[in-house]
Amino acid sequence: MNLEETRQVVQVLAAAVKGLRLYSLDHPATTKQVQALQDGLFSLLQHKKTIKMGLLEGTLFVEDYLFIQEFPAAQELARLLEAHDLIGIEFHAGLSAEEIQALLGLLHTGGGKGKAFAEALQQRKVERIRAVTSDEEDEDAGQPRKVYKKALKVVDQIFNDVRMGEIPSSEEAMKVVKSMAQLTLTEPHALFALSMLKDYDNYTFTHSVNVSVISLAVGRACALSEEDLRTLGFGGLLHDLGKLRVNVSIITKPGRLTEAEFEEIKQHPRFGADIIAKMDGVTDEVMDIVLGHHLRFDRTGYPADALGRSVSSLVDIAAIADAYDAMTTLRSYQRPFTPRNAIARMREIAGTSLHPDFVEKFIASLGPYPVGSLVRLDSNEIGLVIKVDTADPSLAEIKIIFDAAGQLLAAPYRLHLGPTQPRKIVAEVDPFTKGIDVVDYLD
Repeated sequence: MNLEETRQVVQVLAAAVKGLRLYSLDHPATTKQVQALQDGLFSLLQHKKTIKMGLLEGTLFVEDYLFIQEFPAAQELARLLEAHDLIGIEFHAGLSAEEIQALLGLLHTGGGKGKAFAEALQQRKVERIRAVTSDEEDEDAGQPRKVYKKALKVVDQIFNDVRMGEIPSSEEAMKVVKSMAQLTLTEPHALFALSMLKDYDNYTFTHSVNVSVISLAVGRACALSEEDLRTLGFGGLLHDLGKLRVNVSIITKPGRLTEAEFEEIKQHPRFGADIIAKMDGVTDEVMDIVLGHHLRFDRTGYPADALGRSVSSLVDIAAIADAYDAMTTLRSYQRPFTPRNAIARMREIAGTSLHPDFVEKFIASLGPYPVGSLVRLDSNEIGLVIKVDTADPSLAEIKIIFDAAGQLLAAPYRLHLGPTQPRKIVAEVDPFTKGIDVVDYLD
């Protein structure tokens, strides 16, 4: 999803509601705003049937983008949603200018709260815009995207507390990790798929959450108990906290680091361990993960004061997760590995950098084409692996995105590969060559 287009839609929507203080719904100025909003939503809906806008702990999100940084339009929309007791709004493909006008009118005039607001939309024959109430959200509290976004919010708060010189609370982190661990045990590939999210403007947050998610997937593959999974997930969320004490120009440098800069980076595990030592609920195993996540399997690596120590095996699992997320992330000096290529690379460094047994168990759990892989079928269609059978990872669910002639489908459809489905995967496809972001198709 295009971030600039997303921000523009939020800006126009907030401005349109505000404009109704001066102009009526049928005034040319309002009509112009409605048209701009319809155009913006149409663009976002080109590759998705539904765009979800809502609140997470009082912060506005649109699909996978959380407006963590200050943005007045997002704050205004968050205020409006809260005022109407709404969790969010869904925009569906094909929405009309009249439906947008009806939404604006209700947001401006009051329109009732919660279910009353949703019913008011329905009474105005609005079919392609839906208000989401807290009752509905509670029924779906285990939804992977909700848990993932909650984890992002928790990490943001922890990092902010450290910046302000405060000792971060562990309470919310432990709650969200509990939800993540339970999801990993019941729907492992659903949460793992979201680790494909790469918000480059907020990389530290997404990387921390992704390492936690991937660590849980590796831990599940290694048959860890739920208690150990929670410890592992907690350590993953906190593992890069020490980077806050490294010069920000080094952290955000687009190119490769100099030797001196790398020496400073190598201190971040120790900085992180010093920070979390003051937090409640931090066990020795969590401390090991934060201090030792850059220790290799052969126990070389850094920081220096972690070398030669006896550490928890959870460190080796976190190192695998850290490596997988780094490999599949775009860098200024590195094109991201596809999931299948990342697996091949991990096998190459297993036994030296990574724990070989843990790597093999993780790979076996992912199947031949992991969730998030873009693949070509023997029919020449191209699709995205969105689900892998936990009992038999060779079986998968594919979302077909390109037809056999290579045309992008306006309405992608799902296909279950199995004994009764004659079509087979023949190769992985690099998303860069097709000009798509696979995250847009994960749902």
